[in-house]
Amino acid sequence: MKQPLSSPDLNRQAKLKAFDRLLTIMDELRENCPWDKKQTLESLRHLTIEEMYELSDSILENNLNEIKKELGDLMLHNVFYARIASEMKKFDIADVLNSICDKLIERHPHVYGDVVATDEQTVKENWEKIKLKTGNKSVLEGVPKSLPALVKAIRIQDKARGVGFDWEKKEQVWQKVEEEMQEFKNEFNVESEQPIDKQKAMAEFGDLLFSLVNYSRFLEIDAEEALERTNKKFIKRFQYLEIESAKDGKKMGEMTLAEMDGYWERAKKI
Repeated sequence: MKQPLSSPDLNRQAKLKAFDRLLTIMDELRENCPWDKKQTLESLRHLTIEEMYELSDSILENNLNEIKKELGDLMLHNVFYARIASEMKKFDIADVLNSICDKLIERHPHVYGDVVATDEQTVKENWEKIKLKTGNKSVLEGVPKSLPALVKAIRIQDKARGVGFDWEKKEQVWQKVEEEMQEFKNEFNVESEQPIDKQKAMAEFGDLLFSLVNYSRFLEIDAEEALERTNKKFIKRFQYLEIESAKDGKKMGEMTLAEMDGYWERAKKI
């Protein structure tokens, strides 16, 4: 059962006042600003996606000041959507907040009920079981269709794990990776003179990526974050190559691979 809060929030009134201030500003902008008056749920959608990626960048860079700013942008979008919906007589921000509060209470019976859950995995399993009982036809129903493929693979595997559909040991997962690697090599054999079946090769490569994501999950590595960190590392080194070679009077596209490798190796040492 829920226990009393060990540390009461002494700044609660200031937080409520700040939220009320945002709601007031949103109302004023919606009624007085030509741009804000024009926005719709659809027009805001791509901007919200952009804000999410900006927040993600700030988190990866561990820039807390930027994280604060991006969270503010997303909070604005939340109240913006709710304001538009209220004009449509569908729901308002109070409905939004009460809805998530009701869901959190329902999905945490170990806190607000008599269910016992002493570890993270049990909590996840309970969460997925409750979702099935409350109308979801599939455990995977909550995975957005428009998610990037790598993130979607992570979410699919995590949800399947939540109901017990998972490997028992990471060694089993690595065996699957090796199996998928061999199957991909069989379809994409560079030594063969036979034409490559691109569709089969693509299917096997997809299976290989999916199995690697699975293995990263067993190692508690976020595959999306790992790849993005590598992207950022590559960009940093490549830009070093561009800048330093230009200082030496060399042009990209005119250097040999050996010359570029020289700058690349220097970049790796920074």
